[in-house]
Amino acid sequence: MKNLEPRTYNLKAITLTVIAATLIGLSSPALARNVIIFVADGLRYGSVNAEDAPTLYELRRQGTHFSNSHAVFPTFTTPNASAIATGHYLGDTGDFSNTLYPGFPIPTVPGVQVPLTQTPFIENDAVLGCVDEHFGGNYLNEQTLLQYARQNGFLTAAIGKLGPTLIQDVAAAARQGGKVPVPTTVIIDDSTGKLGGIPLNSKIIEALKKAGLGLTAPDRTNNQPKTQRDNGNYGTNDEPGTLAPNFVQQQYFTDCLTNAVLPTFVQAQQPFVVVFWSRDPDGTQHYEGDSLNRLEPGINGPTSRNAVRNADNNLRQILEYLKAADLIQDTDIFVTADHGFSTITKHELDASGQAVTKSFSTGRTYRDGTGRPEVHQGWIPPGFVAIDLANALQLKVYDPDRITVREGKSAYKIVVTDSETVAEGQEERPSTGDGLLGGDGFITDQTDAKVIVAANGGSDLIYLPDHDYSRLKHIVDFLVAQDYVSGLFVTSRYGEVPGALTLADVNLEGATQMPTPDLVINFRSFALDPKDPFMSAVTICDTTLQEGQGMHGSFNRADTFNNMAAYGPDFKKQYEDKAPVGNADVALTVASILKLEIPHKGRLLGRVLKEALVDGPPTIQWTEAKKSSAPAENGKQTVVYLQKAGDTLYFDAAGFPGWSVGMVGGESEK
Repeated sequence: MKNLEPRTYNLKAITLTVIAATLIGLSSPALARNVIIFVADGLRYGSVNAEDAPTLYELRRQGTHFSNSHAVFPTFTTPNASAIATGHYLGDTGDFSNTLYPGFPIPTVPGVQVPLTQTPFIENDAVLGCVDEHFGGNYLNEQTLLQYARQNGFLTAAIGKLGPTLIQDVAAAARQGGKVPVPTTVIIDDSTGKLGGIPLNSKIIEALKKAGLGLTAPDRTNNQPKTQRDNGNYGTNDEPGTLAPNFVQQQYFTDCLTNAVLPTFVQAQQPFVVVFWSRDPDGTQHYEGDSLNRLEPGINGPTSRNAVRNADNNLRQILEYLKAADLIQDTDIFVTADHGFSTITKHELDASGQAVTKSFSTGRTYRDGTGRPEVHQGWIPPGFVAIDLANALQLKVYDPDRITVREGKSAYKIVVTDSETVAEGQEERPSTGDGLLGGDGFITDQTDAKVIVAANGGSDLIYLPDHDYSRLKHIVDFLVAQDYVSGLFVTSRYGEVPGALTLADVNLEGATQMPTPDLVINFRSFALDPKDPFMSAVTICDTTLQEGQGMHGSFNRADTFNNMAAYGPDFKKQYEDKAPVGNADVALTVASILKLEIPHKGRLLGRVLKEALVDGPPTIQWTEAKKSSAPAENGKQTVVYLQKAGDTLYFDAAGFPGWSVGMVGGESEK
């Protein structure tokens, strides 16, 4: 398996002393500033240690260490990508989850695997382009840091994982005359060189060729398809997933940055702002094969730890290039993660393993096309929320991601929830978990579904196109009694709904032009180790992945607690920032360093982390608080624990007390 090891991956040759020398060797700040934002997708705060992440560990130790950091909820990739890109919370950007309802079916375009879906998975360049075009060229409706920086003379690039990379300059995806033009920002991701990908300019193409790098990005197979060395192998309920990190693809992206893009920028003699989005450890933690159908080791096994090392190695290569090119003294490095992570449970509800879910969906057998049971008996299937709600509301279910022909017209496949007999053109469960409930299931510009379920993992989005209060109340009353739910959030248009807080309470209502969910469901979580809850969290998840693999998206503290640190001429050295910070602060802090003031439309903003900057105050004041809903008839209350610094809110955890990891807090001033 030699071909799996990238040429720079040799952690044994790295010592903390060498890394420290690289970081400490900064000279006096120059007038021109460069910035690199390094996002290690899904990197938990507790995963950074001297053994698994020596570069990240030393950067945290020598620079500014954010020990009270936060992802935005829902704790998914694209929502946090939008926060990192714009400095806004989701009520303004409208990027509520990786899978959402944009209000129209995605048309058939090159590179889109599932055309005409009502619930697109937006980690896809062509899908993002479609949504952009529908909403005037920029679905976020806010300027991104990269957009504004390039408009003000900086060279810009976004490199890495498909979806969040493009979101950093999302308007680049909008087509003109049916074609995506070459953007000024360099965008390199999984789709580079492929249908639906963003084109590159001639200078970068020439630089890639000169560096011996291909013009087509490799996939996640590690050149080992259909084996456990394939990082894209997610397995089944009988076959474990991958045992290898995303070595080959990430080495390509890192080489693109250090061997082609940055040298081109250096030659141009202009300052730059770059976002590098590492898919690891996220992708590997999702698909890891160390723990099939077992909660331990879950995402703490050797495969996930190797994925952390892989991301760490990518950062080391970038730092070494900056030092070799004499750029490090003028470059600030801001490291963050989009979210934390939990291990998936498909039926246990607590650490004892004795309490198991009684979801209606667990009462039948689900089989794949060969007749093999694809869900273990008594375990929840993908789409359990759509199935349970359809039964409670007595509505038909259609799969918005699978198309058939019915009565001579294009339609979504019917999902049979009340019979073991499935006819041709029907399904036993929604293929990816999403569901259209009610209506006739025919494909039209405006769906006639009464309820839309966008399944995402640790939380789900519910849309009611007609905003019917009685139906919303019926749904809340049903969900508040389910053993897998821990907290509900409804749009404030419905007023006070017992058992639920509002979306406005958690910054999910704002200036967005995208459809806002009527209801967000947070799923129940628990810790296997009460002494280390954030590294042993387990969450019920609406996902096609298996028990023992990894997921995020919930409102538990393990998912909101990401890794954040910074180093460079503008950040304090050996400083622990104990104040609350979060992903919505990244763009505003970087813009402040670059003397830029990004225009904004919405008001749900992060803040400039002044206390972390050289010559900033030694600390700032902040408070802790909690907010509780009115109790439902069964006594359940949604409670959110939060912190406030100035006008900016940071959300620690939320849910029903005792059913979400990390629900502790108070009201004392810091």
